[in-house]
Amino acid sequence: MTADGEEGGRRRSRRPPLRGLAVDITPLRVSRDFRLIWTGLLVSELGSEFTLVATFVQVQRLTGSPAAVGIIGLVGLVALVGGTLVGSTILDAYDRRKLLVLSQLGYMVASGLLLAGTLMGRPPLALIYGAVALIAAVSAIDGPTRSAMTPRLVGRELLPSALALSQVIWNGTALVGPALAGIVIARLNLSWAYGIDLVTYLAMLGAAFAIRPMPPERAEGAPTGWGAVKEGFAYLRGRRVLQSTFLIDIVAMVFGMPRALFPFLAASQFHAGAQVTGLLFSTPAVGALAGALTAGWVSRVRHQGRAVIYAVVLWGAGIAAFGLIGDHLWLALAFLAFAGAADVISAVFRSTILQLSVPDSLRGRLSGIHILVVTGGPRLGDLEAGLVAAAFSPAVSVVSGGLLCVMGTALLALLVPELRRYHAGEDA
Repeated sequence: MTADGEEGGRRRSRRPPLRGLAVDITPLRVSRDFRLIWTGLLVSELGSEFTLVATFVQVQRLTGSPAAVGIIGLVGLVALVGGTLVGSTILDAYDRRKLLVLSQLGYMVASGLLLAGTLMGRPPLALIYGAVALIAAVSAIDGPTRSAMTPRLVGRELLPSALALSQVIWNGTALVGPALAGIVIARLNLSWAYGIDLVTYLAMLGAAFAIRPMPPERAEGAPTGWGAVKEGFAYLRGRRVLQSTFLIDIVAMVFGMPRALFPFLAASQFHAGAQVTGLLFSTPAVGALAGALTAGWVSRVRHQGRAVIYAVVLWGAGIAAFGLIGDHLWLALAFLAFAGAADVISAVFRSTILQLSVPDSLRGRLSGIHILVVTGGPRLGDLEAGLVAAAFSPAVSVVSGGLLCVMGTALLALLVPELRRYHAGEDA
């Protein structure tokens, strides 16, 4: 554990009592390096939302083809899988601060390509797809690197609070970023959106240079290259609790993710257009942000396996209720916000179980698999939701997906009693 982590552990007992449910900001107070990374991530993630929106808008303007826009997701998924496999060979072999620096430089190259292509006037689709692929591949290194660093920055006791603070960033930027990006693109142009993203990476790059080195904790003679990849999967194969946290997220996202149907539901169920579609997309993030900001209690939970199960069941129930509500828009939005809050609690505990139960020498590789599941699951969920909606209706797809999520979670809890019995800090 680093000095900051040790300090966090010692000062935990002297921290003033929690006031209500407010998110615990102790990790930001006691760990300089965590504070630097958190601040840099807040700025850079806000910029990333600009590029996310801009690439969709740009391809739509260039082609007018929904299929061409959809290929962005496919390209990103393929690159993410490839980046995870390649990244797993280096994540636990090199200084994580250096990997963080290289990741930010990779992001900046991608944003620079998008900016340069846009300034040309009409960039080729191949350039946009290539930049999207580069961003996805780099994220397969950047995300696991930061995740693997966190336990050493704040210590075991403060880890749930640190992960809740990270969720504040993800959901806060997902809520605010697209709206700001839309304003910039509408009032200025796409070049400004890409330029803003490029500049915001400087915040994370500066934070990466400012923190202390973090060499990996590797045993002498540990495998390298593809042997390291196989070692990571071999470790996971023997850990039923870890496996179940990955599987439960796949169940939640494949069956319970309705976002691909939001435009159709806005038209058919709520008899509205783009404005309501935007509300449907942003409302889960509202609930998730509220859940993260009121997650001060998570560090006191010991039955973390049960917490994951309950949270995913509530997610599925919220989605099913959303599909059943008919044309009552504000009640539907309330259920979406409820589902988003449940999802963020599940994410905090799943990440905590992973980071606390995996040794540092394997943490980068297992974090890579975790991020692949977290980001790949919703893409598969888009496909499942669309296919069921095409066969029946959007409402049937949403309701059946939410119910299947609840039933799948209950079945998993029954088949893996180790998850129900898991306590904080145990070997998963």
